[in-house]
Amino acid sequence: MKPFKYILPAVILLILVSACGTVPSASGQNALPFVLITSAPNATATSTPFQPSLVTPTLPSLYSIDTASGQLLLPTGTLSPTPMALVSPTATPGLNQLFPTQAAPPAQANAVNPTALPPLTDNETINFLLIGSDKRPGSSYRTDTLVIAVVWPKEGQVSLISIPRDLWIYIPTVGMQRINTAYQSGEIGDYLGGGPGLLKDTIAYNLGIRIDHTAMVEFDGFRRIVDTLGGIELPVSCAYTDWRLIDPSYDPNNEDNWWLYTVGPGQVHMDGDLALWYARSRSKSNDFDRGRRQQEVLRTIFQKALQTDTFGKIPQLYNDFSSTVITDLSLPDMLLMAPYAVNFTNANIRGYFINPPLVSPWTTPGGASVLLPNEEALKQMLVEATTLSAYSITRETITVEVQNGASFETLESLAASRLNYAGYQTIIGTADRRDYSNSVLVDFTPGQDPTQQQTIINSLGLYSANIISLPDANSAVQYRVILGADYEPCFQPQELTH
Repeated sequence: MKPFKYILPAVILLILVSACGTVPSASGQNALPFVLITSAPNATATSTPFQPSLVTPTLPSLYSIDTASGQLLLPTGTLSPTPMALVSPTATPGLNQLFPTQAAPPAQANAVNPTALPPLTDNETINFLLIGSDKRPGSSYRTDTLVIAVVWPKEGQVSLISIPRDLWIYIPTVGMQRINTAYQSGEIGDYLGGGPGLLKDTIAYNLGIRIDHTAMVEFDGFRRIVDTLGGIELPVSCAYTDWRLIDPSYDPNNEDNWWLYTVGPGQVHMDGDLALWYARSRSKSNDFDRGRRQQEVLRTIFQKALQTDTFGKIPQLYNDFSSTVITDLSLPDMLLMAPYAVNFTNANIRGYFINPPLVSPWTTPGGASVLLPNEEALKQMLVEATTLSAYSITRETITVEVQNGASFETLESLAASRLNYAGYQTIIGTADRRDYSNSVLVDFTPGQDPTQQQTIINSLGLYSANIISLPDANSAVQYRVILGADYEPCFQPQELTH
């Protein structure tokens, strides 16, 4: 058990997890203002994707449980070859061994080796698993949102890793299945530690990341927590359109109650209901884009929690989410951890996504559309995500002032968010005018490093920028960016250098 002083304030992370929430419950709130694009759809709702069996394993179990310690034990037989090394891995078993009851996947897609991946995290990190579930009374449920938060408390760094629900991996005691079935399998199969225990072991086994704490949100807990914070100001860099209930109190089974709704681009104020829609909708996008939006929401809530008197609201927040969030952390634990939030900034949150080319699509013989991990590419990303960032260590000492010199409103907030993703600290300033056609970079550093200048320009996605050298050792900021009409706010976070 790690001392509390080394743990990221869990209240922040428990606020974050609720951004992975599910279908909101009925509400008597007034309808929110929204942008109507077209009338309600006439098509019927998309059917639930094929769900593999939860109880019939497709592969013999590779595990046994030490009843005294509760630890997973690997057998010494032929099904457990030497664990994979991070460099120059040994040969993996054939596909007929990995998928004994199924047709082989296509040659271009590698299956996950059921041999445990060596641990990638050490005792310097605290690792949280943030879970979003579609659980409803009287029904089965899946964990359709999984985000790992790898935290370095001393350094103030956080890596967020979004896991797609269709990732096809080895689940202990079950076999090869979608990862979103692991939680329920642990619950109905009386696995040691239940659903959280099986998810922890599944992630540790396949991804090499030890999970120290879990939190799962159900239904409208997220909306309530965001509303308790007074809403959030979300920088929506890329406009997003999807179906949305006209009002959360309306019947979701009536297609006339749905409209196409668009947010962004721009700085958008969101209450709990709008933030929930933005974080979970995917009818007109996909799981990969949803992962991006969820991380946007997580980062914004984190920033809002740091900017406001969140810690004075911890008891209230705890009461709000205690009935809807299942976690292994108590209120006294969170109160002890709260003072350590000052080590963290939004610029030190790195985002990672298990997207193509890290995975490849495959259809199982049973008809399930799943994602096969591309072993080497995925491992490379995981190693980066679980290693302290040298970029962050360097850039956390650099502050960039962002000014809007173009006519598009809130452009400065979008650019500041983009620089935060790249690891830079930012502040917002006011430009002298709003008719710049080209962006300008002002360098106040005595060293006038052209490499750093270019890195900032590249982080903003600019082809070039007018560079002005004004060395000033007393300047409060190292760089100033004045955005012109050439700045394009839409970007993909995974394309930035971490």
